[in-house]
Amino acid sequence: MNSVPTPIFDYAPQHRAKPAPFLPMSRAEMATLGWDECDIILVTGDCYIDHPSFGMALVGRLLESQGFKVGIIAQPEWDSAEPYKTLGKPRLFFGITAGNMDSMINRYTADKRPRSDDAYTPDAVAGRRPDRAVTVYSQRCREAFPGVQIMVGSIEASLRRIAQYDYWSDKVRQSAIVYAKADILLYGNAERALVEVAHRAEAGEKLKDMRDIRGTAFMTSHGWMPARDWAVLDSTTVDTPGRVEPHPDPYAMEEEAGAACETGAAPDAPKPIRLVSKAERIANKQAERQRTVVRIPAYEAVAHDPVLYAHASRTLHLESNPGNARALVQQHGERDVWMNAPPVPLTTPEMDYVYGLQYARNPHPSYGKAHIPAWEMIRFSINIMRGCFGGCTFCSITEHEGRIIQSRSEASILTEIEEIRDKTDGFKGHISDLGGPTANMYRLACKDEKIEQSCRRLSCVYPGICENLNTDHSHLIQLYRKARAIPGVKKITIGSGLRYDIAVESPEYIKELVTHHVSGYLKIAPEHTEDAPLSKMMKPGIGAFENFKRLFEKYSKEAGKQQYLIPYFIAAHPGTADEDMLNLALWLKKNNFKPDQVQAFTPTPMALATTMWHTRRNPLKKLGRSSEKVDVIRDGYRRKLHKAFLRFHDPENWPILREALINMGRADLIGNAPQHLIPREAPGERRSHAAPRGAQPAPQAAKPRVPAGQRKVVLPGQGKGKKTGGKARSGR
Repeated sequence: MNSVPTPIFDYAPQHRAKPAPFLPMSRAEMATLGWDECDIILVTGDCYIDHPSFGMALVGRLLESQGFKVGIIAQPEWDSAEPYKTLGKPRLFFGITAGNMDSMINRYTADKRPRSDDAYTPDAVAGRRPDRAVTVYSQRCREAFPGVQIMVGSIEASLRRIAQYDYWSDKVRQSAIVYAKADILLYGNAERALVEVAHRAEAGEKLKDMRDIRGTAFMTSHGWMPARDWAVLDSTTVDTPGRVEPHPDPYAMEEEAGAACETGAAPDAPKPIRLVSKAERIANKQAERQRTVVRIPAYEAVAHDPVLYAHASRTLHLESNPGNARALVQQHGERDVWMNAPPVPLTTPEMDYVYGLQYARNPHPSYGKAHIPAWEMIRFSINIMRGCFGGCTFCSITEHEGRIIQSRSEASILTEIEEIRDKTDGFKGHISDLGGPTANMYRLACKDEKIEQSCRRLSCVYPGICENLNTDHSHLIQLYRKARAIPGVKKITIGSGLRYDIAVESPEYIKELVTHHVSGYLKIAPEHTEDAPLSKMMKPGIGAFENFKRLFEKYSKEAGKQQYLIPYFIAAHPGTADEDMLNLALWLKKNNFKPDQVQAFTPTPMALATTMWHTRRNPLKKLGRSSEKVDVIRDGYRRKLHKAFLRFHDPENWPILREALINMGRADLIGNAPQHLIPREAPGERRSHAAPRGAQPAPQAAKPRVPAGQRKVVLPGQGKGKKTGGKARSGR
């Protein structure tokens, strides 16, 4: 595997055809373009919107730029193979994705109820994609064209590349490539792998034989190795785990014995030594790691042993830095799932190339005037970066996009703003976001590339901001100023979630943001106030939020604006005691916050918090049979209770909260005075279907209450009776 890959724009295109107005979705469109067949056909669970925020458009246009004829089958029916024959058989392969979201998260709520809408479907119609769409689409493609080559990718395949706990079936499922019977799986930001696969397929190589591409996974015979000089690090048990090496000191020098003494020298004469430079030492170590595969516990083992599952999860996350990650292999029955090292992040010129392709920036004409919520949300927004080094355990962004920030150039972003102004219908001067996974990680990175390549930390900002992390927001400030100076741009607001613990390192940025880019409300995600759940989330203490809040209010006042923070919180996260939720509710009341929407924790594939949920173990620490146990909120009563604490102001929640407070010995919080959390029961009030009277809450570990000065804040003027809503947030 090449650690210095070929830039994606350096491949020779197959032909120089003019870009299609839209990638074809029908034979008639193919005929208009003069095509008899497609080289590659992309099948997706989303409707086709030709905009770089939608995966199939980005992938399709990238392949088109490489000279391939690309067709799209969007949201096909799945009760037969006929819809998959619409464009004929692809000359090279099918590329299959569930869409921008995992199909199970897209279709079901945190309480496993079917959703009533789908933001990625015309008119938000629900039920237009199957459960586990990658598997179903792959099966139908093979039915339509037996023997056709199949590549799977996107977030569903990416987060299910190894054996993973599936919340909706409440069991550990095999790798997605096993169910899909695909020839190759692409994970993470896959542009590099995609372009290489396509060109090698064009040269006649079979997808199943491509086993040396970073960011890919494939099935192979048990025990297969790429070459004889490869080593296996056996980490299949927790009793005798494979050694997890400390990251090398990039500044260290080491002495190495000479090959032999000079002829005639005395046997006990001092051996000559050779000083090895830091560059050579690191290069040797990297070469060794590139020829090592870590064997993690087999599917059959992790499916029945929670400790081994947690160990496999921890190992995968420790092997996620492209600079030092090793390949992983996991046995599934009589075969192995082999995962090559993660992809090398795109450079800024490559990011500019991908986002600078000729997108129509509109839904496909076949949808007419249908309302597509996801399109309406992003039509005037711009992705300026990818990745997240926050490492929040409940979030899948890091597992999918990586911890290394990939940023576009200033010129590329400003050009896209001008294209929106000139080409997007309905633009009235408002750019709704300049962001990405987070609002303020643009061009932030490790201060030293060698340190970055050798680091094995799961987060750059937890438990505190790493001393090697550059937190300079000046590039982002400059971008904001140039963007709002573009003629025709009247307003730019920031819609992506803000990482407040980094923002406080740059008060100038907060002032710029608050003065020019907040329209009354700014969303922010402290998630909790209590140390116990925050430590399981890998989120900073509430003190960082309080610091940000003070600066936010200060600069809002200086700007003469009345602006508010909208904080988000998670209920029922692993490691959260009932008392933690009570303390959070008290903090909300004290700060006059009344959340309209609350979110219960949803175990998403591969996330570390999901590992806690499934195994009741903490993968943030070294695993063992006697390692730390984590309190998991599984039963319906406690999940309902935790959500009720967040919406303590809703009368529908008062019955269950009264019963819980009595059982917790906190009846002093029931009453009609200002210091009380909820009122006394009114005559004739309907009782809840909570736990029976006298039921005891789950055992709670005694813990000190967080001082009032270190707790959280919520938005004045909220609370209009809305209960819960919204899809599970993948991260902030």
